[in-house]
Amino acid sequence: MIRSTYWLLFAPLGILLASCGGGETPTETVAPVPVESASAPARIAVLRFAHETCTFCPGGDVTMADWTKIRDMDVGDEVLTAGGYTKGFTSAMREYQGVELIGLTSPAGVYGGSSRSWSTRETFEEIMAKQIADLEAAMPVDGVYLALHGAMAVRDIPRPEAEIAKRIREVVGPDVPIAATFDLHANEDEEFLKWADISLVIKRYPHYDTGLQGERAARLLLRTIRGSYSPTTATRRPGIVTPTVLQWTGRSPYMDIYERARRWESREPDVFVSVALGFPWSDVPDLGANIQVVTNNDQALADRIADDMNDFMWRMREAMFDTELLMPKDAVAQAIDDIAGGKSPVVLADYSDRNGDSTWILDEMVKQGMSRVLYGTVRDELVIQKLLSAEAQPGDAFDMPVGGFAADSSGKPAQITGTLSYFGEGMGYETIAIVEFGEGNSLIITPALRQIIWKEQLEVGGLDPDNFDAIVTKSRVHFRRGFDETGYAKSIYIVDAPGGFVGTVRLDSLTYENVELTDLYPYGTPPDKR
Repeated sequence: MIRSTYWLLFAPLGILLASCGGGETPTETVAPVPVESASAPARIAVLRFAHETCTFCPGGDVTMADWTKIRDMDVGDEVLTAGGYTKGFTSAMREYQGVELIGLTSPAGVYGGSSRSWSTRETFEEIMAKQIADLEAAMPVDGVYLALHGAMAVRDIPRPEAEIAKRIREVVGPDVPIAATFDLHANEDEEFLKWADISLVIKRYPHYDTGLQGERAARLLLRTIRGSYSPTTATRRPGIVTPTVLQWTGRSPYMDIYERARRWESREPDVFVSVALGFPWSDVPDLGANIQVVTNNDQALADRIADDMNDFMWRMREAMFDTELLMPKDAVAQAIDDIAGGKSPVVLADYSDRNGDSTWILDEMVKQGMSRVLYGTVRDELVIQKLLSAEAQPGDAFDMPVGGFAADSSGKPAQITGTLSYFGEGMGYETIAIVEFGEGNSLIITPALRQIIWKEQLEVGGLDPDNFDAIVTKSRVHFRRGFDETGYAKSIYIVDAPGGFVGTVRLDSLTYENVELTDLYPYGTPPDKR
């Protein structure tokens, strides 16, 4: 299928490259290439277009202004080093001679991240028009790499990632390989691989392996361009939808699912096994878990592996929901007991807050008189604006309601009385506020949702996390990177919220329009399993 004239171009710069770390797949070494001709360098186009979309979140549709608020769109070489996947891809490609990478105009990301809703069709078209124009200007190319997410949602485009691949295919033609990398929370089905040749999904949540999967995509794409690999794929849909708070790959059965994928990759030559667990807050027709397998011209093997992974996940379905969640009242009480018993610091993870303004835990802290708590963070752009208008300064008295924009899901605004200890730049924002209140408590107020992953993120405005007994973070799983897997926190509690709304594990409280929730476990039985 793929051109085979570029023999000289992909010889490694010295020694052969081994697999991409951890022994995940010993078949990723790129073998020496016969020297048959001295053709022009191979040209590979690279683009990024990724958003994890919460279609149920308030705030209105995402426009071009939201896509460019973080920074202007990346162009040219800027694209090649923007984001973990792309950095990994570029790093691996630069280990080879005769490869020219061409960055296509790409957005940095949506302001507000995964708390933002649908992108408009017009915005999608504007971004794609820039990318297609760049691609057409760069033609001919010999391969294309797409750094995607898999859970982007666009008005009137049911499967935006598949649409991206389709439009790229229409430009490059049938013989140019297209490779893509995806987030573990991707919602995808077989449509994407109708247009693309290669799909790789990260295997860890928290996401440690974005660069690794970018590297794997680079080497596999090179082999495909060269003609030593002929991608043959299989896709399966287990029919399971899980809230992301349950998807931590550091516990069973999720670690077992990904270990099974790695075993297949280790046992069989030239096999790549990807499992995406899905993102349930995107109301899209391909919602839920998906499996994608790539083999080297072996359809029977691809189908056998895909069937095995599909069957294994179905057998594990009940255990996938076995995670303890505590309501705020119980979580705060347990944290107080732990601190009294010397088990500090304690981390309370407010998993359900997708908007950043939830006050359930904050309210319980005040009610139960909890002290020495670092609360990071509550989103309240209105408070920030009021402080700016008042030309507030550190040391000023603070007495305002904070957060709680949607009482049914966020709780009521929390009246915080204390002292403004910091007001200025921080956490990637032009302005944040830190308020000291109660007995040794500090509250960080940000203008948008800020997920805290690392302890160091809290070292802002003179704060030292080590001076607190408890830390509250708006996070489902990523906080484990800095607080659990480092051994920092002595106790960790995942905190639930009363009721059902976007963010909670009670997905049946949401009104899906583009998917029948009863076709997915645990809310029903998939049609192929009835």
